[in-house]
Amino acid sequence: MKKFGFSFLFLFLALFVHAQLPEDALRMSYFHPTGTARQQSIGGAMGSLGGEVSSLFVNPAGLGLIKTRELVFSPGWSFSNNTSTYLSTSTKSAPSNRFVIGTSGIVYGMPESRDENGKTSSMTLALGVNRMADFNGHLSYQGNNTFSSAAEAYAEEFNSNPQPIDQAIRNPYYSYGTRMALYTYLIDTANGSTGANVVQPLNAFASNGQIGQLNNISTSGGATEIALGIAGQSNDKWYWGLSVGVPIINYQQNSEYTESDLSGDLHNNFGSYTYTESYSSSGVGVNARIGGIFRPNLNWRAGLTVVTPTFYSLTDRVSSTMTTNTEDYAGTQTVTSAELDQAAGVGNSIEYNLQTPWRLIASGSYIFPGQQTKGSMGFITADIEYIAYRSSRFSLPADDNGYSDDSYYQPLNNTVKSYYKNSFTFRMGAEYKLDQLALRAGGSYTMDPYASGQLNSNRSTIGGGIGYRKSGIYIDVAYVQSFLNDVSIPYRLSSKDNVFATVKQTTGNILLTVGYKF
Repeated sequence: MKKFGFSFLFLFLALFVHAQLPEDALRMSYFHPTGTARQQSIGGAMGSLGGEVSSLFVNPAGLGLIKTRELVFSPGWSFSNNTSTYLSTSTKSAPSNRFVIGTSGIVYGMPESRDENGKTSSMTLALGVNRMADFNGHLSYQGNNTFSSAAEAYAEEFNSNPQPIDQAIRNPYYSYGTRMALYTYLIDTANGSTGANVVQPLNAFASNGQIGQLNNISTSGGATEIALGIAGQSNDKWYWGLSVGVPIINYQQNSEYTESDLSGDLHNNFGSYTYTESYSSSGVGVNARIGGIFRPNLNWRAGLTVVTPTFYSLTDRVSSTMTTNTEDYAGTQTVTSAELDQAAGVGNSIEYNLQTPWRLIASGSYIFPGQQTKGSMGFITADIEYIAYRSSRFSLPADDNGYSDDSYYQPLNNTVKSYYKNSFTFRMGAEYKLDQLALRAGGSYTMDPYASGQLNSNRSTIGGGIGYRKSGIYIDVAYVQSFLNDVSIPYRLSSKDNVFATVKQTTGNILLTVGYKF
């Protein structure tokens, strides 16, 4: 049980149907790309190493090391499960398994040219696709609460701008949950006032009663990015690259949240309520990566990449239902979002823009013995990525005159700045190659993006793989195990301590990359 000092008002700032939350910004930026088998087996550290199509999505300068034409395909399989703990109760969710496609594409290395001074140069073009995020999963947690209810969050929103109930139910600037709570008498007024001073679930706390809380969340979809890149090199010492990416987002979430009276009192005006919601977010964005690699000699490489924010245009849609049993107070009542939309004369979607964080990647590699040999050789490589989470921001689309009302999302943007902190991801890997066979290993660690020390989220991976190259054909296989520690907050209150579930997720990924040089 923790209390978080952020503004409550932004949580329910909604246009028609749904309020964007800080988690929406994190979901669109806290990615763990699939990559190629070689890249994943070395922890994803491809910033200064280069030489393969996955450079498109890390440091496009690495494409400059490719002087051939290649066709690459990376199918894979992912399986995950998670365990959550909420109010001292542990719950294991159903496992999730799915087919994935890692970095695949085509690389076209142009012939090398030499000037009158003997300096060489060349250029490389590449087109690729990569699975940047996989949203498929299931999370379930439950526990018995003795001091707070999610219905209090609805009351707080209503009390921030109280209106007559009949008017509030038709007001699309309240969230669905609040309007439904008013409609079904989950929250109500008394003595003719316009503030919600009746919160039915709190009746269960009389005589040391408890509320059983259950949250089931199923998610699906993903983020797939298509990128086009160009790179060049000068005298095999300086490499530069630019890629433009177009990520496509498709996210769905189906959730069911239930509170039940465990007091055993059948006449305290609260039996249970269930709120179900179907939420989707879809859209497209654009970003760019600008990078360089310096190779002073055959042994060392240093790289630097600037990744611009992704500028998304997104559309969210929500439909929901609430069923409430207030026993002697009003019996059982049910209402749907479609009924509320009809009463308010609005639809169930909202269009908005999202800018994700800036990123900076610094990289270094040591290659031994340096020159290409028929015997053994290898490398050690590492990346440090800085992610400016606090730079994420929401905005409304511009109108026909090019004007966008930034003040609408200002409270939310201010909260994002205080809710998150800028963070780092560390990646490291190594390869040992003996003739055509290569052995690889690596790992990564992504630091906590939350500013509050009371919340904690981090991700780590460890993996390895094997590769075979001969006669213009290469085959790489990798296995990567990832560990995610995260939190899920079912509701937020400004007046009480907030509760959250801690989530531990493990994911295994098997990836195969097949490449052909032509």
